[in-house]
Amino acid sequence: MLILGGELVVRGASSLAKTFGISQLVIGLTVVAFGTSAPELGVSLIASLKGNADIAIANVVGSNIFNIAFILGACALVSPLVVHLQLLKLDIPIFILASLITYFMSLDGKISFIEGLLLIGSVFIYTLWLVRASRAEKDESDSAPEIETSTFKQRFFHFSSIIGGILILVFGSRFLVQGASDLAIRAGISEAVIGLTLVAAGTSLPELMSSLMATIRGKTDIAIGNVIGSGIFNLLFILGGSSLFTHNGLTVSQAILKFDFIVMIGLAILSYPLLITGKKLVRWEGIILLMGYIGYCYAIF
Repeated sequence: MLILGGELVVRGASSLAKTFGISQLVIGLTVVAFGTSAPELGVSLIASLKGNADIAIANVVGSNIFNIAFILGACALVSPLVVHLQLLKLDIPIFILASLITYFMSLDGKISFIEGLLLIGSVFIYTLWLVRASRAEKDESDSAPEIETSTFKQRFFHFSSIIGGILILVFGSRFLVQGASDLAIRAGISEAVIGLTLVAAGTSLPELMSSLMATIRGKTDIAIGNVIGSGIFNLLFILGGSSLFTHNGLTVSQAILKFDFIVMIGLAILSYPLLITGKKLVRWEGIILLMGYIGYCYAIF
């Protein structure tokens, strides 16, 4: 299900980008990134409604750590990832800024209702800014993507492929997360560790499969855009939305604040020099990221 869903998302997104003349990077940063973050959204919202703030926070922070360290690392091993200039100028700095903002908001032990509204408002501003910047770049560039002529039915088919692929990814992820969680509990592993590793990695499987399939097919803009876009969406929309459904804000534990949040911010900052050198992420840099994730998991366990 994960392989099939990833294939449908990448094919649909790539074809849809061509029909609208939108760059594959923008599609990766928005449609693919937001869609593949559906499992994180569902888990965090349900956890917030049930009063399990630790799971809601751990899921987002753990997913972002997994996205940067494991997914980018794994994709770089498959093929060196060429980095678009827009990522370096706009999206990665925004990702780092969003990580820092949510961290400083959490220093008092919670993300309040008002802070949640600010985070949600920020993701809409970012998306509008992204589309406008893409259009400006397309107008100024001679190498802008050409618009393929297509009928409404063809565009509807491509969009349906993305939605269908995301739904398959969500259900496939749920099966894997449930199975992994049951095995972990039977093995005597704590729920906190499960939330930061198995659940976080499990809900990030749509991003992993979509990015891997995109890398295999040479669509590296979609692969990197999916990871960075998902990270921004996780922090601004999912954490912001989760804080709206809790009494007196979303509580952030000191353990996550003092360690996991710091690891997430550190990886976000580390990703910039790795991606800016040669404007690509090569295999040895991917190995560094993967080793970093293994070290993080070792520290948690």
